[in-house]
Amino acid sequence: MATTTPLVNGHGNAEDHRPDPGLANLSLSSKTVHADDYLNKSRDVAPPLHVSTTFRYNRDPDQLKVHWGEDADEPYDGHVYSRYTAPNTTRFEAILSDILKGPALSYASGLSAFHAMLVFLNPKRIAIRDGYHGCHGVIGVHAKLTGLKKLDIDCPAEELQPGDIVHIETPLNPTGSAYNLKAYADKAHSRGAYLTVDSTFGPPPLQDPFLWGADIIMHSGTKYIGGHSDMLCGILAVNPARVKEGWWNKLFDERLFLGNVMGSMEGWLGVRSLRTLELRVERQSHSTTKLVAWLNSALHSEKSDDGEAKIVRDVLAKIEHASLQEQDIKDGWLLKQMSSGFGPVFSITMKEQNFARRLPSKLQLFHHATSLGGVESLIEWRTMTDPGVDTRLLRVSIGVEGWEDLKNDLLQAFKALSEESQEESKM
Repeated sequence: MATTTPLVNGHGNAEDHRPDPGLANLSLSSKTVHADDYLNKSRDVAPPLHVSTTFRYNRDPDQLKVHWGEDADEPYDGHVYSRYTAPNTTRFEAILSDILKGPALSYASGLSAFHAMLVFLNPKRIAIRDGYHGCHGVIGVHAKLTGLKKLDIDCPAEELQPGDIVHIETPLNPTGSAYNLKAYADKAHSRGAYLTVDSTFGPPPLQDPFLWGADIIMHSGTKYIGGHSDMLCGILAVNPARVKEGWWNKLFDERLFLGNVMGSMEGWLGVRSLRTLELRVERQSHSTTKLVAWLNSALHSEKSDDGEAKIVRDVLAKIEHASLQEQDIKDGWLLKQMSSGFGPVFSITMKEQNFARRLPSKLQLFHHATSLGGVESLIEWRTMTDPGVDTRLLRVSIGVEGWEDLKNDLLQAFKALSEESQEESKM
């Protein structure tokens, strides 16, 4: 098995450490299992959980160093305090840095990562569309201190100035719609602004925003990186070109004082989760595309004798997902950007608000809950947590169950809604 040196020094200079060429040739799944092999310090096959917040200095006084982390050959032997680095989060970041193709830092949550990014870049303006309401909440808090102004993401390029941010979430929350990263990168960079990408809905292997010009990639690792609905996590990965400008080092230094680090338990859970990332995401995305195709076909069916289609049309008004963006697929950019799948989240808009409220209670395999990305399928009447959306909209996150089982569950729930509606109309 090829060994590797760390892509990012856990507490030093990110430029000093680059992956071993042998590891670069491995597949994504092999990397998620082996990218942290060089950190094995014991005979445990599964990484041990380290719960200590503080770590002993070297007993040899001649080995003590005032500036810890200077030795490039032993970058991970200098853990001092878990607000700086810790064994479990270090392993987690080592794998992330390899699979995201840029040095990564972990944070306590997705929003804390977004906040750290705003603090670091400190833009005067941020161009953004609706998307995840939590990010808009963070912008509101940050604006109190800095006067940060929001622009529409499709504003004229002339409204952007050097140092501003174009922040794009793709695929978009809650619809699963996709947007052209290269087009927004070109727009931002033409004005000296930066492109930051929330790629939560498009984790590896679905898309690589660095290929299309992203300066920083953000993930709510709570979702697909974690994948089991049991850990909070945020991630920032820095474009290697920006690493040379000191971005990673400054983000690391600022994290020490913001204090928004992951806990060791979450780091341990993150490593566990990454081992199966590709397997989970590929299956979830494949199942989602099949379900979306079935629903879309039923919704637009003109066959009068198609019983399934009639049931769907009785209650469903609209479905949104990147796989349905026919013009963008025809144009070519979408298939290039998401060549391995269109994402495991989509939205459905019901004909009536009451249908949206009641549908989750009719389902047997879908949990009615917020969040997404876990091995279990979730559905959420989105207005429960996001007051800005259509009150008829439900966000659907597909898990690893058999897609045919999920189809049958949706169909019986639609049928139950339709029958209830017909009974009520007779009263």
